[in-house]
Amino acid sequence: MAAISDHLVTSIAGLEKIYGEVFPPAKAKEADRITPAYRKLIEAAPFFALASHGPGGLDCSPRGDPAGFVRVANEKTLLIPDRRGNNRIDTLRNIVHDPRVALLFLIPGCSETIRVMGRATISADPTLAQQFIMEGKAPRTVLVIAVDSVFYQCAKAIVRSKLWDASYQVDRKTLPSPGVILAELTDGKLGGPEHDRTAPERLKATIY
Repeated sequence: MAAISDHLVTSIAGLEKIYGEVFPPAKAKEADRITPAYRKLIEAAPFFALASHGPGGLDCSPRGDPAGFVRVANEKTLLIPDRRGNNRIDTLRNIVHDPRVALLFLIPGCSETIRVMGRATISADPTLAQQFIMEGKAPRTVLVIAVDSVFYQCAKAIVRSKLWDASYQVDRKTLPSPGVILAELTDGKLGGPEHDRTAPERLKATIY
């Protein structure tokens, strides 16, 4: 049996030999700005994943709020509130060192995803933050994304995964809980049943 290393692809030419030419629509769908159609899709998304890079390596974090929370300031700029988290601020640390980011938007019931590449800055302007108040609380900072590229990803991945098919939803109780994970990683010093029992109230108190 051949070793995996015998078949590694290590060049662009090697990739192109395997995959061939880019389909014309895949080129035509990319824009250097937020078009009216892309604006509607972004504003319909209640969730996106944000990828960044810094001295510690790569990071990808989830971001979610009611649809429309990502605001299109103009065709080259997105504004995104940085909601309350766990204070790891991995993404923000990365942006300070490297502003390049990538965003992947998901819209429930829509099989296409929206991808945005650009450069982020972190604004602590209190006037700007006040525009994103939820439940009486403003975010500490707002991400300002200068858009370099935006395009839709075709439906294949969502269709294959059946992501929006309710009959494929997993029963959460069949998977390890946060309390179980923490207990496993800390030899029982953190987590456990009490952590899971108090999770709903903790989430309610800290979501904003």
